[in-house]
Amino acid sequence: MSKPAKLWIAWGCLYLLCAACAFISVAPGFLYGLFIAFSIGFFIPGGMLLHHGITRNQPRLVKTVRIISIVSLSLTLLMIVLNFLTARDSAAVGTVMYWLLILVSTPMVCSQVWVISLFGWACLLMASIFCNKKGAD
Repeated sequence: MSKPAKLWIAWGCLYLLCAACAFISVAPGFLYGLFIAFSIGFFIPGGMLLHHGITRNQPRLVKTVRIISIVSLSLTLLMIVLNFLTARDSAAVGTVMYWLLILVSTPMVCSQVWVISLFGWACLLMASIFCNKKGAD
């Protein structure tokens, strides 16, 4: 199995771990810190995939990471707006919308510090864009 394949599997496993943790509400303490670590660790395989794509001159891999970043950031924004728009609806609608937000932006909800996840996605996005422009020169 190639290194990128292993990294994709690791990224998927971290997504599932963060998704499971996002459904658990915790107070500040050890578990809270662990969830933040999971959320930060979620971006390591993506960064490694991006690095692999850059160093091995695989623009398709870099583009894939860029597309995933764009989709995640866009869907996160959409789901946050929809969550606010459904504030007057029933509690069941609010719960479903929150679950959808968890699935779309798993590391953000897992850490409960939303700026960490948004920063991670933005870093992957900007690195993939910068790398693409640098390679075009």
